[in-house]
Amino acid sequence: MAFLNIVGVSKSFTQGARKIDVLRDINLEIEKGEFVAIVGYSGSGKTTLISLIAGLLTPDSGTITLNDLEVTAPGPDRGVVFQTYSLLPWLTVYENVYLAVDQVFPNWTPAKKQQHTEKFIAMVNLSPAREKRPAELSGGMRQRVGIARALAMDPQVLLLDEPFGALDALTRATLQDELARIWQQDRKTVVMITNDVDEGILLADKIIPLRPGPGATLGPEVYVDLPRPRDRRALNHDNEFKALRRQIIEYLLDARGTQKVTVSRKLVLPDLEPEDLSIPRNSAFWRRAPKRRNVTRCEKIETIAE
Repeated sequence: MAFLNIVGVSKSFTQGARKIDVLRDINLEIEKGEFVAIVGYSGSGKTTLISLIAGLLTPDSGTITLNDLEVTAPGPDRGVVFQTYSLLPWLTVYENVYLAVDQVFPNWTPAKKQQHTEKFIAMVNLSPAREKRPAELSGGMRQRVGIARALAMDPQVLLLDEPFGALDALTRATLQDELARIWQQDRKTVVMITNDVDEGILLADKIIPLRPGPGATLGPEVYVDLPRPRDRRALNHDNEFKALRRQIIEYLLDARGTQKVTVSRKLVLPDLEPEDLSIPRNSAFWRRAPKRRNVTRCEKIETIAE
């Protein structure tokens, strides 16, 4: 059995009287040490999928197992890096990371906890900023604290929920390289969701497109057999990179084009008829008030599902 195994998972939400299918029949196998990127449009259900793996949501049907144990709740075996940093603003860089270490390894000595915390702060190149609070850090530095905190928990799987989506292009590129370097050192199992195909190819061993919903499903797996470390400048001139990029983008575009929804609704028109101005006012057919009519028409609209 695969290290992380998702079998027949579906998830829906209720809005008022409406039931919205977000994910339907998700099946996924991830081996230990693999870096997997799930790529899809915004709103297609990627964050819902990562929340299910993290144990923050419960599937309506199907099972998720990690290392042969079923995922039923959040746990330290899954470290999550969110897009929105999620740091405690009153704690320093060191204290934010140390708090996670203290919760996961309560039996360690204070000296060992401190050494472990310092190791991961140094790994993301934040030692000079260890005593700063989040308000004193840039967006990229805050995200590095989140990565250090997740890695310091020594999770079996690192879950990345569009971790660089809120960053500017230069900071994003720097942190992508940083993440690739850290992954090369530790070889943690990583599941990253992103809407950036280039980012997926740069970082991952395997890319899986997520078809847009409602009832989103996973598309065919695409293996990235490009040598590491990967140089983004060299990749732009690599024919294999271009072919992979074209394959994934074309699949996503085709999948979006086929996801059409027909909506039928009744349109109740205003109960009025416009006045015919061609009729003279002294005519017997002229009327002071607009003529009323009761008309209900049906209309069908075909649209692409977002």
